[in-house]
Amino acid sequence: MKISAKGRYALSMLLDLAEHQNDGFIALKDISERRQISKKYLEQIIPVLNKANILKTTRGSHGGYMLAKNPENCTAGEILRLTENTLFNHIDDTASSDERIDMRYVPLCDGLDRVVSEYLDRITLRDILDWNIGVFDYVI
Repeated sequence: MKISAKGRYALSMLLDLAEHQNDGFIALKDISERRQISKKYLEQIIPVLNKANILKTTRGSHGGYMLAKNPENCTAGEILRLTENTLFNHIDDTASSDERIDMRYVPLCDGLDRVVSEYLDRITLRDILDWNIGVFDYVI
């Protein structure tokens, strides 16, 4: 399984909103600056999250975004299913078209997909925030 930039950035944006949920609506430029993600890229993710009722939005000079759900009710699985084509790719995209696929392999992939989905559906934004792992926590 490989999570795309879109999935990582969606999670990062929602984590930022969860961290600042008591600050009201947050401007996209603030999220972009804090997370060092292109504002244009975040603008492409927002419609998907809006349509799924994960975000609340408001326009105007004090406009911005906030979570529509509590961080305890928003799972990594939900977010990644919205932003990824699939959570687990069953077929090697690099395989040539003349390579045959052994159908006995499919149940293995289906089982792996189920286990990954169940795991991601148990992890909430609150869980990720509570892990409190620093990106640059190195001791030499």
